[in-house]
Amino acid sequence: MEFLEVNAPRILDLTIEHAVLVGLAIIVALLIGVPLGIYLTTNDYLAETVLQIASVMLTIPSIALFGVMIPIFSIINQGIGFVPAFVALVLYSQLPIIRNTYTAIRNVSPEMRDAAKGVGMKTHQRLLRVEIPNAFPVIMAGIRTAVVMNIGIGVIAAYIGAGGLGVLITQGISRGDNYLIISGSVAVAILAMIADAILLWIQKRYTPKSIA
Repeated sequence: MEFLEVNAPRILDLTIEHAVLVGLAIIVALLIGVPLGIYLTTNDYLAETVLQIASVMLTIPSIALFGVMIPIFSIINQGIGFVPAFVALVLYSQLPIIRNTYTAIRNVSPEMRDAAKGVGMKTHQRLLRVEIPNAFPVIMAGIRTAVVMNIGIGVIAAYIGAGGLGVLITQGISRGDNYLIISGSVAVAILAMIADAILLWIQKRYTPKSIA
């Protein structure tokens, strides 16, 4: 308790820093992944290629990917810190977002599409009014997976100077301080649970009642 009383402000600051890093990465990943997943439903060959590339990207160890980012972004004097960590988290987010969006849109009932065509809806109207609302729970499941995964992976970003809760864990390991390690680990777990609970509420709130 004494440790928490002394270090609570720092833990809170690092938690906010961690949440900002992951949050911005997820926003950009959504802007890329959701439209790409929708587009891939129109091109099966490209879909297979893109999903394979995204799968390979996810298998790369996080510390290795962060390490690869350092020389790449050193060209623009951003080899360590926020930028390489941000880009790495965006890349890690792509597979669950693209795959779930692609699968969800593909699995929308053909009868629903036919009914939408029958009432004269154009392609973009069918997408916005029929396909996305019906695919929303599966898309949100992919987003939730990406967010929780990135909160965990974001811990490794501390090794390249990106800050966040990983700072507590890395400092705890180097100093042999179990209090730092435990406080960082618990904070990461709590942040992940809060983020997942918020996204689950959004999923339930905006899922059409007909498919809830």
